[in-house]
Amino acid sequence: MAGLENHAGNAPPVTLSNGSQQLMAPQAALPGAVPVIDFRHVVVLLGRFPALAGLDLRIDQGEIVVVRGANGAGKTTLLKAVSGLVTIAEGSAAVLGVDLRRDRRTVRRSVGLLGHQGFLYDDLTVVENIAFAVRAGGGDPERIDPAMRRVGLDGRLRGLRVGACSAGQRRRTSLASLVARNPALWLLDEPHAGLDPVTADSIDHLIKDLQKNLGITNVVVTHELRSVFRIADRIVFLEKGVIHWTGGPD
Repeated sequence: MAGLENHAGNAPPVTLSNGSQQLMAPQAALPGAVPVIDFRHVVVLLGRFPALAGLDLRIDQGEIVVVRGANGAGKTTLLKAVSGLVTIAEGSAAVLGVDLRRDRRTVRRSVGLLGHQGFLYDDLTVVENIAFAVRAGGGDPERIDPAMRRVGLDGRLRGLRVGACSAGQRRRTSLASLVARNPALWLLDEPHAGLDPVTADSIDHLIKDLQKNLGITNVVVTHELRSVFRIADRIVFLEKGVIHWTGGPD
């Protein structure tokens, strides 16, 4: 897609905030690594409140980064900023090579965001919701049935109206939409919410499969510690809108 060229560059430092003390820890990047997300001193305001308060973050192609932090730390705002849903007030922000301060629309077709609401239409069936998402994202309709089977939505669930679905079924519908769309960057906000343990495990396996076979980049907000240690290449802790700590799952 025009405007979505990837540009490699030197990894910027990650700012670790500990009260008034500012520590700089260089974030290592593999030779030739492509920055899918490159945020430098990013500020996002919700009203007058800085939900992101000068955040520095680089995520390279194929990384699985798990974001953690207390309620109000800025986790969901970070995902919305990356997906172009909120305005960057200060700093520089590039996603898939697109400057978000100049163009937030272009990047949306290549980013898949699973939020708390799921972006579903209650009056449409499960399969109709997935088909709508695929058409809107310019995806391949042939991927719909395999995606539904992957998350356990085959059989009678296909024709169930989403308004009558359980929380877990709605979650699986949103996940199937992402699998069918196959975006280059996945942003998952509590992807295991409302899922039984078997389905939650299958989502973790799916995330790792996408990384291994397609080089898909994932940013996952989750409180599930088992998933953190199973899928994460790197963990980022947010506090008051900045990165408080980042490192490997060990």
